[in-house]
Amino acid sequence: ILTILGNSAVLATAVKRSSLLKSPELLTVNLAVADLGMAISMYPLAIASAWNHAWLGGDASCIYYALMGFLFGVCSMMTLCAMAVIRFLVTNSSKSNSNKITKNTVFILIAFIWLYSLLWAILPLVGWGYYGPEPFGISCTIAWNKFHNSSNGFSFILSMFLLCTVLPALTIIACYLGIAWKVHKAYQEIQNVDRIPNAAKLEKKLTLMAVLISVGFLSSWTPYAAASFWSTFNSSDSLQPIVTLLPCLFAKSSTAYNPFIYFIFSKTFRCEIKKLQCCCGWRVHYFSTDNSVENPMSMMWSG
Repeated sequence: ILTILGNSAVLATAVKRSSLLKSPELLTVNLAVADLGMAISMYPLAIASAWNHAWLGGDASCIYYALMGFLFGVCSMMTLCAMAVIRFLVTNSSKSNSNKITKNTVFILIAFIWLYSLLWAILPLVGWGYYGPEPFGISCTIAWNKFHNSSNGFSFILSMFLLCTVLPALTIIACYLGIAWKVHKAYQEIQNVDRIPNAAKLEKKLTLMAVLISVGFLSSWTPYAAASFWSTFNSSDSLQPIVTLLPCLFAKSSTAYNPFIYFIFSKTFRCEIKKLQCCCGWRVHYFSTDNSVENPMSMMWSG
C-alpha cells in the first residue's frame, strides 16, 4: 500500500510538472515506475500465496513472478547507477557542460536500462540460468540452489552478480565518494558559511537525497544477496526458512522508501502532495450526502 500510494504520488507530481522536469529527474520517474511495477505485478500474488501457505498457480505463475522481480530489480539497480553517474558528471562539470545532458540523452539511457534489464530477465527462459521457488515456498526467484552443481548455472550467477550487482554498486559508491570530495573541497575554499551560494546548498541537498536513495536500496537488498549467494555454494537445507524469508521481505520493502525521502528533502514534492490532499479533500466533501461541517468524513479529509 505504501509503495503504490507513494510512487503514484511521485508519478502524479511528475506528470503535473512535466514541462518543468530537468533531465536527471527523469531517472527519478523511471525509478518510481520500476518500484510501482514491482508492487502491482508481484506483491498481490505473493500476499495471496502467503495466506494460502503455499505458492499459487504452479510453474507458470512462478516463472512470471521471478521474471518480473528480476526485471524490475535490475532496472532499479541500473537506474540508481545512472543517477549516480549523472550527478557526478553534473557536480564535476561547468554549468555549460552540465546542460549537455539533455532529456533526449536521458530517454536513450532509460531505454538502454530497460533493454539491459529485459535481456537479463529473459536469459533464464532461454537456458542460461533457472527460475524456481524460494526455500520458504511462497515466492519465486532465480533458483540459487540449483547452481552449485551446474557449470551453466554458476556462470550465469557469476556474470549476473558482477554485471548487475557488484559493478553498479561500486560505480555508485565511487561516484558519491567523488562528489563528497568535490563538495568538501568547495566548502573548504569558502570560509564563511553564510557566503555559500544557494546553488551549492541545493547541490548538496540533491546529492544527499540521491545518496540516501541508493543506501536504502543497497542496504535492503544486501541481506537477500548474501543469503542467495550462500545458497549458490551450499545446500538450501543449510538455511532455515525464516533466514531466507526475512531478507526477501526486507528487499521488497525497498520500493516504499523513496517517496518518503523525496518528501523530506524536496520542498516542491511536499507542496504538490499538499495540493493533491486538498484536491482529494474537496472531492470527498463535494460528493458527500451531508455537506455540513459536522460530517466526520468531510472533517477528516479537510484536516
